[in-house]
Amino acid sequence: MTTASEPARGRMAEVTTYFLRLGLLGFGGPVALVGQMERELVAERGWLSKDQMRESIAICQSLPGPLAIQVGIYIAYLRAGFWGAWAGGWAFIFPNFVIVAALGALYVYFGDLQPVTGIFYGVSPAVIALILHSCYRLAKLGMEDWVQWAIAAVCFVVTIVMQAEVALLFLGAGLIGILYYGNLFRRPPVMLSVVAAPALAQLAPVASGSTLGKLLLFFLKAGSLTFGSGLVIVPFLEQGLVQQYGWLDQRQFLIAVAVGMISPGPVVITATFVGYLVAGFWGSLISTVGIFLPSFILVLVAAPLLAKYRTNPDVQGFVKGAYGAAIGTILGACVLLGHIAIGDWLTVLIGLGSLAVLFRWKVNNPLLIAATAVIGLIAYPLLQPTWVMVK
Repeated sequence: MTTASEPARGRMAEVTTYFLRLGLLGFGGPVALVGQMERELVAERGWLSKDQMRESIAICQSLPGPLAIQVGIYIAYLRAGFWGAWAGGWAFIFPNFVIVAALGALYVYFGDLQPVTGIFYGVSPAVIALILHSCYRLAKLGMEDWVQWAIAAVCFVVTIVMQAEVALLFLGAGLIGILYYGNLFRRPPVMLSVVAAPALAQLAPVASGSTLGKLLLFFLKAGSLTFGSGLVIVPFLEQGLVQQYGWLDQRQFLIAVAVGMISPGPVVITATFVGYLVAGFWGSLISTVGIFLPSFILVLVAAPLLAKYRTNPDVQGFVKGAYGAAIGTILGACVLLGHIAIGDWLTVLIGLGSLAVLFRWKVNNPLLIAATAVIGLIAYPLLQPTWVMVK
């Protein structure tokens, strides 16, 4: 295994190549992407151990920002060091940026995303199935006892009731983990978010009246202050984009979410689409940098602390508690997104069928997405589901 302190020569190319491929072909949102990384990099390639993968997920989930990209950055850091983390992370993002910016241009210049709406109709229930299946895999990987499940249950309920991310849930769950699993007589060195916050504060741009400045500030805030990964960030984005700034109406926001869900890579690539709709190409670029840059800073600040204290019982307790919060919050977000994804009998059948296929056969994500996209393209014009427009 490679650690952060070992030489990383010769590994930059393999890290960049792998994450370019994952960014191009990885579907299903953060949980599905992390599940795919766990399967390919632990079981198949042996880049890291099962314990390292579990620790990576828990630590990244305890930090604000999108889960999948943070886990990818951290794995790249372990494999190829500091610069490998930057190379792997941006390689993960780049294919999706190109795809989603192109879709934004098509929407702006042609004004008709009827095929994309049809694809969203078919793919979204399959995405919910992918999330549930991957969450099952992650629960098997890291949920060990009743305390973690109790934490998960509380976070599940709170997420649904609040219909938004609750940052204190993860810190609270981590503290419960310290109390139950750790050493009460030690000062816990695990407040990684607090340690990293001063570094992020320096990134915040000066408040500006320009649209680009507002976009950058909004998405830096979304990327640095929103817990719960891309799945739970959706309510935060809707509040800011639709209600606060009025940059998008409800229908445009649903289309933006659809694009984020049907495209490969992290779901929060929705920011790229939003940026293009608001301010063209430069808006898409600024929004993409804003939503992802805090993840690099947080992970690279937290990683040396993790390497130093990984055997500390308080650290282990914190990550176990945060892992339980992650499972509960993501399941809660799955319920919230289900209200958008599932609205009639056919979408129910697509979701249940996709879930059955995932549990019965080892179908890869792109194949499942392609099949349900075809169903959506065929069925949407026939059924004319008005729920997509008004929900």
